[in-house]
Amino acid sequence: MTNLLHIDSSIRREGSVTREITSAFADVWRSVNPEGGYTYRDLNADPIPHVDGTRHDIQADLVAEVRAADVILIGAPMYNFSIPSTLKAWIDQIASPDFFPREDGTFELGGKRVVVVTARGGSYKPGTPRAGFDFQEPYLRAVLSMIGLDQNLEFVHAELTMADVNPQLHQFRELAVESLADAHRVVKELASA
Repeated sequence: MTNLLHIDSSIRREGSVTREITSAFADVWRSVNPEGGYTYRDLNADPIPHVDGTRHDIQADLVAEVRAADVILIGAPMYNFSIPSTLKAWIDQIASPDFFPREDGTFELGGKRVVVVTARGGSYKPGTPRAGFDFQEPYLRAVLSMIGLDQNLEFVHAELTMADVNPQLHQFRELAVESLADAHRVVKELASA
């Protein structure tokens, strides 16, 4: 039996693009894996304590969820060019020396499939004016690689989500619609695989 760990971190309940897309992934995954296990964690509704030098009771639960998961689905909206602090707190609790590389270079968590769904108000693709402002994907790639969760890692980006709200982005509204549709198409393909 395979297990999906579904994590959302958006502060928005209604209108969250990452929640919409991760939900689509989870729905397809669960229909393809009807006997599969499913764990959902909403980091905004139930925040994880920040690492403060003391061991938190929740850490054992979080680590157990990660260990049990075959697929980890992370909804990571871009806030101020990075990730929500709630997601950072989750990462800090699980990215512990317990999961650092073994002496032979392998990782306990190696082989797990990780899908990160992002939503970005603008565009951060290579060649765009704000490409260098993307501290979201590079950070997540780096920190997940530290514990072996980068070996089967996919990013799905929905960009220009602020095109309807920000007058400077209005000219990109059609591209925003295309980006959202493409993100939905990709997560459905990934969830079916």
